[in-house]
Amino acid sequence: MGVSPFSFNDLSLELQTSRGRTLVLADLHIGFELSRGLRIRTRFEHALARFIAEEDPDLLIILGDVKEPLGLPFGLKKILMEFFSELKGIPTVITKGNHDGRIEEAVKPFRNVEVVQYFVLDDMLFLHGHTQLPKGKFAEIYLGHIHPAYVFKAGGAKRKVKVFARTGSYLILPTVNPYIDGFPLEEGLKMVPFLRDVEYIDIFLPEGVYLGKIRMKG
Repeated sequence: MGVSPFSFNDLSLELQTSRGRTLVLADLHIGFELSRGLRIRTRFEHALARFIAEEDPDLLIILGDVKEPLGLPFGLKKILMEFFSELKGIPTVITKGNHDGRIEEAVKPFRNVEVVQYFVLDDMLFLHGHTQLPKGKFAEIYLGHIHPAYVFKAGGAKRKVKVFARTGSYLILPTVNPYIDGFPLEEGLKMVPFLRDVEYIDIFLPEGVYLGKIRMKG
């Protein structure tokens, strides 16, 4: 399991919206150690919470998969409650992901946290990416879900790196979890109902370097 060399700042996105400074991040997968048989807890979520609190955005948007286990065992609920307690009451919107079953139970004590299927702000749509799009026209659409990555090949060596991926008005964010690798885009896009037929996609390294346009089909 590789550890991303990028910082939380690299793997998140800051937007200026009518709600002020808006911090967007995707696919935390808190508690992933519980599902993957790891004996040691990384506790990365405490570092992430410190980053968010220090950034102190006017609004935090989490694009789903806040947690890894599909259920909500007591230990995970405690971990999640500790995480949200560290956010210092920052207004937070969670667009529910496919791993977020019963997430409402964990965030119920926090009046600053709202769980929705999708979120519309100004002319922008935010959602996880595992369901169909809601009706409407949006200038920008932000999603996660597929943990986009690109595989560099040189000789017989391969190196996979997380990327931001754009096609038209859609921007796909990488997972902010430094311990979780991404999926090659050719595989990942098959998991997004409304992007399965995309032919080309532009990719960017987290620090902003444009890698180019890659072909998805043919």
